[in-house]
Amino acid sequence: MPELRQNPITKQWVIIATERARRPHEFVQKRGDAPPLPSYSEKCPFCPGNEHLAPPESLRITRDGNWQVRVVPNKFAALSSEGKFFRKAEGLKRTVAGVGFHEVVVETPNHSATTALLTEEEVELIIRCYKERYFSLIHDPRIENVTIFKNHGSAAGTSLEHPHSQIIATPIIPPDIRNRMEEALRFYDDCGECLFCKVMEEELAEGTRIVHQTEHFVSFIPFASLTPFSMWIYPRRHMASFGEMHAEEMSDLARTLHLILAKVYHGLGNPDFNYVIRTAPSENRYCRYYHWYLSLIPRLTKTAGFELGSGMYINVTLPEANAEFLRNIELPPPASS
Repeated sequence: MPELRQNPITKQWVIIATERARRPHEFVQKRGDAPPLPSYSEKCPFCPGNEHLAPPESLRITRDGNWQVRVVPNKFAALSSEGKFFRKAEGLKRTVAGVGFHEVVVETPNHSATTALLTEEEVELIIRCYKERYFSLIHDPRIENVTIFKNHGSAAGTSLEHPHSQIIATPIIPPDIRNRMEEALRFYDDCGECLFCKVMEEELAEGTRIVHQTEHFVSFIPFASLTPFSMWIYPRRHMASFGEMHAEEMSDLARTLHLILAKVYHGLGNPDFNYVIRTAPSENRYCRYYHWYLSLIPRLTKTAGFELGSGMYINVTLPEANAEFLRNIELPPPASS
């Protein structure tokens, strides 16, 4: 019989459609015979030698004299870095100045690379870049929240082939974050502990949805996973802000993210995906009730009328089976070995 499961973080309900359930291997993507991308494209603004095609960079991380990761303003930014903050209300209409920052993190000089196939050291440089830009942006008094995310593939919303991720700093706290914080605060008031820490504790105790765990991080598919193979990566140490990671935690996160993306790449046939770092707003960086995490969503199904009309999702595969499938994926040795 199908069952409804509730996400304790968001209170969203999801239908686990057991009678329509598909086996994990049925989600493996068939990419066909698309030609491989070149390592360099003369028209790509993110390739080495084409730096003049992109706006002036705000951060560059180099290795052996060459840049490895660059951050540039988005040429078609959603927000403007110039201007003063204002808030206006006319009846029920609310307006806030569209000031903020929209940046692109160019993850590698190689046009044909994908994050899953980079080295752990290269992924760590990307994480380090995220943290440096996070701290730079939250110090702007106009900024309330920083969202770090990656779109991989057309189904995930990307329009450029070159491996990149994005950072958007907004003058408001988005409702999605505020709702999570309100639920977490309600749980903290009732139980005296962090809701996220409690979720992680129960997942570790049960074990069936754990995909991977290290000294500092736990990766698992949520009990009420909205879509097939969506996954959370939690830091074991309680911290509300992504920016509070220590150096050894950054290295461990890079290893964890690298492994998880590689499992998704090899196990599911390089599907399109999004990931987002859900961190507390700058004013709540040290709160006891929120806990930052990384959410990874492979784009294996489409949102349809029921989801749009009800806010509920139908998941046609079991989270426990998905976790077991990913745990059992054996990765090929690094190309350099």
